[in-house]
Amino acid sequence: MRPLWTGAIGFGLVNIPVKLFSATQGSELDLDMLDKKDHSNIRFMRVNEKTGKEVKWENIVKGYMLNNKYVVLDDKDFEAAAATKTKTIEISDFVSQDEIDSVYYETPYYVVPDKSGVRAYALLREALLKTKKAGISTFVMRNKEALAVLRVSGNTIILNKIRFEEEIRDTKELDMPAKAAVKPGELKMAISLINQLAGKFDISKYKDNYTAQLLKLIKAKSKGARIATPTLKVVHNKTKDLMSQLKASLETKRKKAS
Repeated sequence: MRPLWTGAIGFGLVNIPVKLFSATQGSELDLDMLDKKDHSNIRFMRVNEKTGKEVKWENIVKGYMLNNKYVVLDDKDFEAAAATKTKTIEISDFVSQDEIDSVYYETPYYVVPDKSGVRAYALLREALLKTKKAGISTFVMRNKEALAVLRVSGNTIILNKIRFEEEIRDTKELDMPAKAAVKPGELKMAISLINQLAGKFDISKYKDNYTAQLLKLIKAKSKGARIATPTLKVVHNKTKDLMSQLKASLETKRKKAS
């Protein structure tokens, strides 16, 4: 596995040489787009919308629409606006992990120490565990400044890129129900249902069944097998009464457990 970034963590006056590795990978199948007639691969072209002709890479520029007119930017413009280049993940604050709303989390990376930074890395990891804190930091990746959270999972420090406040839409734009819409009896019943279904989180229980089923279908189809399309079953509730639905949910779970 190749590192995506190399540099150091700045922890006070302590400098910890580290590398970042991607912590995720896609589980979906890599499907190609083909021409229906002869199964040739589809090639995408960069086309001028006015002339319909293909435009070469060297003739493509970037622009921003301002007051109904494009302002064209060149490499020097991007360099002037780029974040100050640094190879340090500078921790500025330590906060409780539960203070960071999940809506901010974006991309996770494994933080791995270089040989010269093993002891300092282990020290930071244990200090984060003992204090139950996460480090808020900034660093530059691909010429863009990023905001990040450093937290511990198992024996590894994970860096999660997080979104800036201005990237999160205000919920005031949404039409949400008021708290007064909830009846005490219904709330009590809903809490009972949650408690009945409660348990420890185990990620291994949840599988990408769609991808597995699609691959199974592809293998069967390659051998000439006919694939039956499943029919969608629509289940209608016998009653629209919320309390009755909650009671029925609790009874259904009891029957399954017995």
